[in-house]
Amino acid sequence: MKVCIPTEGDGGIDDLVGQHFGRVPTYTVVDIDTGEVEVIANTSEHRGGTGLPPELISTTGTHIMLCGGLGPKAVTMFEQFGIDVFVGAQGTVRDAVEAWKQGTLMEATDENACREHRHG
Repeated sequence: MKVCIPTEGDGGIDDLVGQHFGRVPTYTVVDIDTGEVEVIANTSEHRGGTGLPPELISTTGTHIMLCGGLGPKAVTMFEQFGIDVFVGAQGTVRDAVEAWKQGTLMEATDENACREHRHG
């Protein structure tokens, strides 16, 4: 099972969880079963590229998205790709994965999506 976390810097297990989901420079994908770590660049339109982050992340085989928070549009897009989203991640990628394993992150819903990301 693969989990994906938005990362602040160059990515990796010890990088910090990025709190601006769509604008982070990298996403770190961790395979929980093998321990393999893959870093992908955020090439979405938020960073001058094309497409949206959920579309990019869906190509990695990710099952679970762990992040600090994100807007309801992104939550809906992830749901359409069959990716479950959990919010409240902080610290390092390693911390976020451990928090998810322990069940301390909350599953994202339209009700707990970031208010500042609501666009009329």
